[in-house]
Amino acid sequence: MFAYLKGIITQLEPTFAIVECNGVGYRVLISLSTHSKLQGKKEIKIFTHLQVREDSHSLYGFAEFSEQSLFEQLITISGVGANTALTMLSGLSADELVQAIRMEDVMSLKRIKGIGAKTAARIVLELKDKIKMDSGAFVPTGAGGKPNTTALKAEAIAALAQLGFSKSDMSKRMDRILKEIPADELSVEILVKMALRNPN
Repeated sequence: MFAYLKGIITQLEPTFAIVECNGVGYRVLISLSTHSKLQGKKEIKIFTHLQVREDSHSLYGFAEFSEQSLFEQLITISGVGANTALTMLSGLSADELVQAIRMEDVMSLKRIKGIGAKTAARIVLELKDKIKMDSGAFVPTGAGGKPNTTALKAEAIAALAQLGFSKSDMSKRMDRILKEIPADELSVEILVKMALRNPN
């Protein structure tokens, strides 16, 4: 129904953006990769996928058309819903995800929270001959100014909670991750990606 939205970002969070088009604000669910690409921008064009269910309408947005295409290929797989596909595109960049599928790297897919061995194998089997690599299109870039560790942790936990994870579990996971990564390398994107890849 909607191919894309072209308008002004009025709110940008790690998991969603509010895009105002002609006086109407659309809440668009996004991946961490798209979040990185939208940072610092005011007027944007974002490619969309509308999911219509009996109890809800959800709009998913992507900074690149190729990321939208990969998302739409992922949700054709049995056991991979829209939220799972968005989690996959947050746990790995689209290029990393494409590479893992092409190389039949089931282990890398299994490291993403919520993806089991059977689902990972099914994704590889059904998509390895269909997907196309758009090299460099989805490598996330860090934010210019970095907030303090406490603020980063809180924002990352909030983003993970919006993806359906327990705040208490994520808080413990963040504490472990913060011990592993130097403070000057931290960003919300890195914290969330690490949490999604780390099942313990």
